[in-house]
Amino acid sequence: MTDKPAADDTVANVPPEGDAAAAAPQMVPAEQVTAALEAAAEFKDKLLRTLAEMENLRKRTEREISDARTYGASNFARDVLAVADNMHRALEAIGPEARQQADGTLKTLIEGIEMTERELHKVLSKNGVKKFSPEGEKFDPNLHEAMYEMPTTDLPAGHVAQVMQAGYMLGERVLRPAMVGVSKGAPKTAPVSASASDNN
Repeated sequence: MTDKPAADDTVANVPPEGDAAAAAPQMVPAEQVTAALEAAAEFKDKLLRTLAEMENLRKRTEREISDARTYGASNFARDVLAVADNMHRALEAIGPEARQQADGTLKTLIEGIEMTERELHKVLSKNGVKKFSPEGEKFDPNLHEAMYEMPTTDLPAGHVAQVMQAGYMLGERVLRPAMVGVSKGAPKTAPVSASASDNN
């Protein structure tokens, strides 16, 4: 014996006549769809721009923190260079003859000043401050400060002929330019005129 579906089963799935309008899909006008798509595209564009700005801000902040770590002590380092210069001048003032004639106490004092100068340069180097003495190099106004010109025969014009005061770099930046004398080059001899050579 087979079960037959009840006659009222097919009727149960059909909504009553009053609910027919609610069950039918509502049609949205094309203008509303276009407006919604444009608004979504605008919001997406704003989101992408905000994300890009945040990424740029993050990179800029990282760079500023790195620069602050590297270059934050530049004023202090510049002040310490004056101490290093004075120590160097004191050692240069002694001269080789005075060093040879120095007795035990004076010799110990000179060696102590030399050790202090070496230690000072070691500490500066450890903190990213590098000394440079550009003698013989091509003059670079970004690294060197020209104090005077001097005629030389062994260097072409526009090269550093003499270093009055060494320069210092802090990382990739110039902390203090080197004070230098710049070569003029060899003086040019006046060409002998043809009439003068004919007279001889």
